[in-house]
Amino acid sequence: MQYALLILPSANRVYADASVALTQAELEVFNRSVFDGRIGEVSVSTIGGVRYVTFQADAITSGDAAFLANLSSIYALFQIEQGMLRPVELHSLDRYDDDLISIQKYSGKTNEQFTKLLLNVTLLSSAFAGEMLSRTFSVFDPLCGRGTTLNQALMLGYDAAGIDLDRKDVETYATFMQTWLKRKRIKHHVDHAGPVRRNGKVVARRVSIRLAATKEDYKAGETQRLDVINADTTSALDFYKQGTFDLLVADAPYGIQHGSTTSGSGLTRSPLALLADAAPVWARLLRRGGALGISWNTLVAHRDDAAKILADAGLEPLDSDPYLSFKHRVDQAIVRDIIIARKPLE
Repeated sequence: MQYALLILPSANRVYADASVALTQAELEVFNRSVFDGRIGEVSVSTIGGVRYVTFQADAITSGDAAFLANLSSIYALFQIEQGMLRPVELHSLDRYDDDLISIQKYSGKTNEQFTKLLLNVTLLSSAFAGEMLSRTFSVFDPLCGRGTTLNQALMLGYDAAGIDLDRKDVETYATFMQTWLKRKRIKHHVDHAGPVRRNGKVVARRVSIRLAATKEDYKAGETQRLDVINADTTSALDFYKQGTFDLLVADAPYGIQHGSTTSGSGLTRSPLALLADAAPVWARLLRRGGALGISWNTLVAHRDDAAKILADAGLEPLDSDPYLSFKHRVDQAIVRDIIIARKPLE
């Protein structure tokens, strides 16, 4: 049977141009991870003057559709029957209104659809891919900024934690979340909001929140956790135990609009310097079978160099198709790509 996937419109014109090819690559990762290769002949077709990602598959079950509903750029899915499009019902994991993802606007914010793609591909590359729809994953963003990745994790029903050295970004995000939760009347409790002291000195600032999509879930103890720390990413093991997280997802500094700070070396334009300092820490934070996904600007760092740093930290970079098909232009100074690495089960 043939199916046609309609791409979600994007307000970002450049990303919209890249989204078809990115969706093809993301669909191939879904195919390998949770469909056992049952999807074939993935291509681009024009139907009624509109571009679709089309593919062949045996009849898509409700279980299959539940996975496909979480593709980062999916808008609708159709089965093609005698030249007609028959809609396939889709129900995503999304638990909250989409303004949790879209309402924040600021310079340097990562495209929300790309954030979801990076999170999806990282999850599907872990040993826990088959549990995407049933497990409460723990997601860590070691360069969380103003929380785009954290919000996407919460949206899917996962626990989210992040660390960032920029105090203003962390405080802005914490204020946004608490205001948003109150305005949406979402049941929550702030477990901690303030400085973290050790030996009488402030070593970090932290905000920890428990929340649930419904009052019934909150009352039953079925809550999600959000934890955000203002500190250097290389000090993350001071706050979290080894093997705490299923997934680590980061949007590395692009070296254009952003600077990256590494312990002891001040401000640097190179994301590789940051990665070299932080990768051993990040690898220890992942539980076995977990996966790390990083996006970065290829114009300031080569993929082979990043892969070597991750391998030296004890991770296994994935460097074959479809993982080599995510490079795309963001603007004249940024060509973005992603790299995924797994932590061995043994």
